[in-house]
Amino acid sequence: MVSLKGSYMVKPLEQTPNSLMDLSDCDQIQAITHAPTVYFYRPSSKFDYTTPIDILRDSLSKALVIFYPLAGRLHWIGSAGRLELHCNSMGALLLEAESEAKIDDFGDFCPTPQIRALVPSIDYSSPIHEQPLVLVQLTKFSCGGISVGLGISHVLVDGPSAFHFVTEWAKIARGEQSDNPPFLDRSVLLAKVPLAPPSFDHVELNPTPLLIGRSDNLEERKKETMVVMLKLSKDQIDKLKKIANEGKSRDRNGGGYSRYEAVAGHMWRCACRARKLESQQPTRLDVAVNLRNRLEPPLPKGYFGNAVARTAAIGMSGEIVSKPLSYTSSKIREAIDKMSDEYLRSYLGFVRSQDDMSRYRNFHTLGCTKGAFYGNPNLEITSWASLPLYGADFGWGKEIHMGPGAIGYDGKSFILPGHDQDGSYIIPLRLQVAHMDAFRKFFYEDI
Repeated sequence: MVSLKGSYMVKPLEQTPNSLMDLSDCDQIQAITHAPTVYFYRPSSKFDYTTPIDILRDSLSKALVIFYPLAGRLHWIGSAGRLELHCNSMGALLLEAESEAKIDDFGDFCPTPQIRALVPSIDYSSPIHEQPLVLVQLTKFSCGGISVGLGISHVLVDGPSAFHFVTEWAKIARGEQSDNPPFLDRSVLLAKVPLAPPSFDHVELNPTPLLIGRSDNLEERKKETMVVMLKLSKDQIDKLKKIANEGKSRDRNGGGYSRYEAVAGHMWRCACRARKLESQQPTRLDVAVNLRNRLEPPLPKGYFGNAVARTAAIGMSGEIVSKPLSYTSSKIREAIDKMSDEYLRSYLGFVRSQDDMSRYRNFHTLGCTKGAFYGNPNLEITSWASLPLYGADFGWGKEIHMGPGAIGYDGKSFILPGHDQDGSYIIPLRLQVAHMDAFRKFFYEDI
């Protein structure tokens, strides 16, 4: 049970530019919800835990001067389903809460409703221009520990940008100088006008495959789901990588399939088996690809916004299950490799040409029936393995855990590096209850 003790609207400490900011085509396609994450901290004898709310409030007001777009508000542009950002210093929402729970009660920190309660929630039926873009909740536990739950608008930032903000905010909270400023001009990711016809067939923007015999996915959306935290040791990942490369069909820069390609391919195969998909069932695996160094020229250092694009690996369930892991990994490799500068410019142009973006946006809210859906027979695996997830020290030491605060729909998962930086993975996954036991069995069966 979480009890609210205080609510503050934190505005930039100094005057910031008051202007309209164009959103990039990568921003326009993102979910209009807030991506939830949670940091947990055990009590420390070196810190006075009576003052953390003051530290967060003061440091956030300073961080919002540097990252001032996060203090603004989104507005719809007419009725076209597109958004613009008003940089108006309306501020971020900071909540102070208490819980009778202890940190140990959260076990492996699986994103359950109890974890979700540690991140502020808002009413998405309210006007979007009234919704803060940054939501923060400080929760004190009965054991003396605390958590910091964050919800940051996905329209404004992707993973790299979100962690950029958190890292600099934590530096300020520790009394240090923020020395890695964001690059705020999003116009560098706007498609060139006049728009040229797409040069490629952008299958990643097509509707995901439906189960054979179905005309929609409404029934699948309603089925009961659950979340688990899967763990893979470095040895298990190395074994999967070795298996994937035993039948490797091609190289990239002289090397074999990556750790991500091996693990994601393994998860795709396990999902097809656990769901008992028909042999001729089309299935799709969606991957978010960072564009920052794929464009020519690369985006400026510290680009702050969404600079990711979805790519899709598509196959038949029968082939994915029956062929070696190298086959599935090769499908993922091909989907990632095609994301060249030319392909991405075509992608951005296609997005710009669409009048209504609503059918391309997915939602993080559990049970929501709006937007794109990536559940059965499909998967979405987002890798945070190369991001600076850990080390968010706001003055009371580094976190003991950082992870997603919720996973919104069937088939959604993340790959996180192990907290000890030992080469292991942590994989939060949401799947239908009816399929989870079989998935877990297949996942660990041969490794």
